[in-house]
Amino acid sequence: MTKFILATTKQHFKIIETLADAIWREHYIPIIGIEQVEYMLKNFQSAEAMYSQHNEGYQYFLIHFNDEPIGYLSFIKQDNSLFLSKIYVSKDFRGKKIGKGAMDFVQKSALEQMCKSITLGVNKYNSKSIAAYEAMDFKRVGEAITDIGNGFIMDDYKMEKVLV
Repeated sequence: MTKFILATTKQHFKIIETLADAIWREHYIPIIGIEQVEYMLKNFQSAEAMYSQHNEGYQYFLIHFNDEPIGYLSFIKQDNSLFLSKIYVSKDFRGKKIGKGAMDFVQKSALEQMCKSITLGVNKYNSKSIAAYEAMDFKRVGEAITDIGNGFIMDDYKMEKVLV
């Protein structure tokens, strides 16, 4: 059974940091390389960075499956849209419809907040995630190249799902 637990404590964010370290190394090193992965883990996926985002209004949730933390997600309302900042599931739990369940949870949250759409950014070379988002009715609506410092960029597609 999948549960979504609102992260509010520093302990929650330490658990998320541990998940991020494993998921990012496995998933993103082939896409963006070890140097950028380590930089992004330190600056954007650390407990301190995520706790700071939490204090700025981002909602973080631990994804639990059978009472085991196996992933996390984060979003924030921006105008009439819910921006999905992060959604990650551990490798051993992919392909079990947990990501789909997490997206259903995000969509329910968006509707509860009276949002008209869900938006996100996804690396242009992250083909599996792009295909998964497209299967869930997200459309490519643009591109964004973001300088994240230290000579690194994020080269993303902007995607959107319009809610009825």
